[in-house]
Amino acid sequence: MILVKIHQAYRYIVAVCDSDLIDKKFEDGNKQLDLTGNFFKGEEKTEEEVGEIILDMQLEDATFNIVGKKSCELAKKQGLISEGGIIHIGGVPIALVLM
Repeated sequence: MILVKIHQAYRYIVAVCDSDLIDKKFEDGNKQLDLTGNFFKGEEKTEEEVGEIILDMQLEDATFNIVGKKSCELAKKQGLISEGGIIHIGGVPIALVLM
């Protein structure tokens, strides 16, 4: 499953993360990915539901934080990111989208 959490600041921030990565830390040299906090701990959604949220939030000029293979693949399928916009930390794909 994929977790989605929508934060509201001066704009929406959409956190999308593969559920199996929650509560883990990854390191790669001086880079660290810490998924132990609450930022990514959202509601479990199906890929279809997450796809709809991505499309809706793009219309709201949201920013996106996307972590995990399933989440990044879905964001690519929705046209939100491309392969060139993905980095890896500890083997985990990550993409940040600022609209």
